[in-house]
Amino acid sequence: MRADRLLSLLLLLQNRGRMTAPQLAEELEVSVRTVYRDIEALGASGVPVRADRGPDGGYELMAGYRTRLTGLTRAEAESLFLAGAPGPAHDLGLGAVLATARLKLQAALPAELAQRARALEDRFHLDAPAWFREADPVPYLSEISHAVWEQRTLAVDYRRWNGEVRRVLDPLGLVLKGGIWYLVARADGADRADGSRASGGAVRTYRVSRFLSVRETGEVFERPAGFALAAHWEESSRRMEAKRYQGVAELRVSPAAQKLLPALFGAAGTEALAGAGAADAEGWVRVELRVESPSVAVADLLRLRDGAEVLGPPELRAAVADTVAALAARYAATP
Repeated sequence: MRADRLLSLLLLLQNRGRMTAPQLAEELEVSVRTVYRDIEALGASGVPVRADRGPDGGYELMAGYRTRLTGLTRAEAESLFLAGAPGPAHDLGLGAVLATARLKLQAALPAELAQRARALEDRFHLDAPAWFREADPVPYLSEISHAVWEQRTLAVDYRRWNGEVRRVLDPLGLVLKGGIWYLVARADGADRADGSRASGGAVRTYRVSRFLSVRETGEVFERPAGFALAAHWEESSRRMEAKRYQGVAELRVSPAAQKLLPALFGAAGTEALAGAGAADAEGWVRVELRVESPSVAVADLLRLRDGAEVLGPPELRAAVADTVAALAARYAATP
């Protein structure tokens, strides 16, 4: 581990020029004292590191010195596929490996290309999680990632909406969607108390934060012939989207609520506005909005407050009216 850190320290100085001990400590995720010891070790091994004291001081390599130790290890080469997503790479336990791989790659590039690569990092950044939502706790993500990579079967306990289940899974891939990690796995185990296998083999999706326990069984599985994670996820997403909407609500919407439709309902809201009828004298329009189950639809439509009136279907209008009446009765009473 120290040899890897010394190489990272050397590549940092080569790629970025002068850096202070606190800056190096932050990059390497070690203490400043450790940086001092590593600088001494580099000097003792013949690397010409120059130290300048004072407020503008720091460490830098002597002019003209460049290391040729830039060969990528297998793990570093694999981690480069996550170079655009350092946060997820860290979640998967590959943060340090990715950082070293990037340093090696920069060191191997001609000076002009290396400078352009650094400029690109300064101008574009990917932040996967959505706003105003805490990231899911994923304590088993690293173990699951290892099992995916090594094709190791997992025995898991999983929390579903209707209770806990035990499964034996062949983990096929991990997907990060909107800041939430999902595991795509072949589920061979039924709800058996001992977690033993049963026939089946359906490929299902599991939210990683809902795993209550994860352990490798010692078995190695074969991936399904022709399985492609991206293609499976795209098809699964289409099926989920098709099942999501269960009806169409006919609404009368105010000018203010028209502005909220795309923000609150996404593509369905944009689609509804595109097919809106002519505005009346007050600017209200009639739209048809795809909605989910009645209970979800009521909650969603109430977010438009008094800017929307449900015209149909009758059962949805009645459900909204009942909910509003119940709220009015509750707030009419003195607490």
